[in-house]
Amino acid sequence: MARVFSGIQPSGELHIGNYLGAVKNWVRLQHQHECLICIVDLHAITQPYEPAELAQRTHDMAVSLLAAGIDPAKTILFVQSHVAEHPALSWLLTSVTPLGELERQTQYKDKAQRQESVSAGLLSYPILQSADVLLYLATLVPVGEDQLQHLELMREIARRWNHRFGAYFPEPEAQLTATKRVLGLDGRAKMSKSLGNTIGLLESPEAIWEKLRPAATDPARKTRKDPGNPDICNIFTIHQGFSPPDVQADVALKCRTAGWGCLDCKRVLADHIIAELTPIRERAAALQANPAGVRATLRAGAARARAIAQRTMHEVRRRMGFLDPAED
Repeated sequence: MARVFSGIQPSGELHIGNYLGAVKNWVRLQHQHECLICIVDLHAITQPYEPAELAQRTHDMAVSLLAAGIDPAKTILFVQSHVAEHPALSWLLTSVTPLGELERQTQYKDKAQRQESVSAGLLSYPILQSADVLLYLATLVPVGEDQLQHLELMREIARRWNHRFGAYFPEPEAQLTATKRVLGLDGRAKMSKSLGNTIGLLESPEAIWEKLRPAATDPARKTRKDPGNPDICNIFTIHQGFSPPDVQADVALKCRTAGWGCLDCKRVLADHIIAELTPIRERAAALQANPAGVRATLRAGAARARAIAQRTMHEVRRRMGFLDPAED
């Protein structure tokens, strides 16, 4: 089996964009490959954040992932900062990472433009991301198209290290997620909690409908009688994540022929979202009632991850010429 690594920042509760774009795919992959899913709290501190909230957001993310179907018997689920080898390998990889490649990263440039003072952590984010994957000799990384540039840099870092110290790290391959990019309910920007355009994975049926009802649709459908184009409608994109194929076909036909209004389309979508998320919400409630059990799961995952990471770091240090502290 291939070894798969993927990470997610501890933003608290998952939203349906995370779920459709990543988590549903991880749940499927854990039955096919050896998977490691990491809550990347070290990455989270490269942006402004509230220290008092970080631990709770990390816990809530773990609850959401477990409730959504990540099985700790099949997947190594852990918190990045609980495995010290992540930043250790990241520092060693800086020795082979060209500064110019970091400065050319699109995500770095975009985020740097929005900050008065740019931290070195934001610049070196892709090195830590590379360490996350290479530390476990992972060969498959599920990503969206927006992460392909980072993955190519990861492959370049692996090549450069291998050229300098001998072939060891595999060059990870991208596995593009099948789900089309999910925009927020405003239909303009990527779904993001900071923009307030999301539906949370654990929201009540009433809250789901209240958020979905005013969501943006095809702007050509100004009235119920106007035909639309489901291919450019974000509501139809969400249908593709939650509704069965026969419902999707019916939705597309009724949209193109003005066979129903957008509110009718949203009501059907809400029913399918609620049906899929209700058992997830119920599992999350049980997990939240047992916080010690969640922490124990994360500790066990970190121990399993650390066992792999320590073997990798032993070999990396040996090849890079460091004095072994265990030698007499």
